[in-house]
Amino acid sequence: MRTLCASTLIGEFFLIGFAGLVAMKDPDLSMATVWTVSGVAMFLCVALCGVVTRPGGVAFGWALQIALIASGFVVPTMFFMGAVFAALWWASVHYGRKIDEAKARFAAQAEDAAPDAA
Repeated sequence: MRTLCASTLIGEFFLIGFAGLVAMKDPDLSMATVWTVSGVAMFLCVALCGVVTRPGGVAFGWALQIALIASGFVVPTMFFMGAVFAALWWASVHYGRKIDEAKARFAAQAEDAAPDAA
């Protein structure tokens, strides 16, 4: 699960950076505000890559997905892109857990099949 979720988060890292470039064109927003918010969100994406398998990591990832969709109020395209990445996040979590379960099952079968060395 960690690899799939981290891949999605790194994609979001770049998406947030590009959205920050688009948001800079808004005359109502200062460059400092745009890059502070974008920078914090980008940092959270990278930090979440390391803690996604810990308790609450997936829930925090969902909060990040909601924030990404909500950023559509500043950059309207982000409504669509946020929804796409939320779907990718769901797939990463869902299929990542299935892969982890399959790996554990195969490891247990290999352990049972191996002759005892004692």
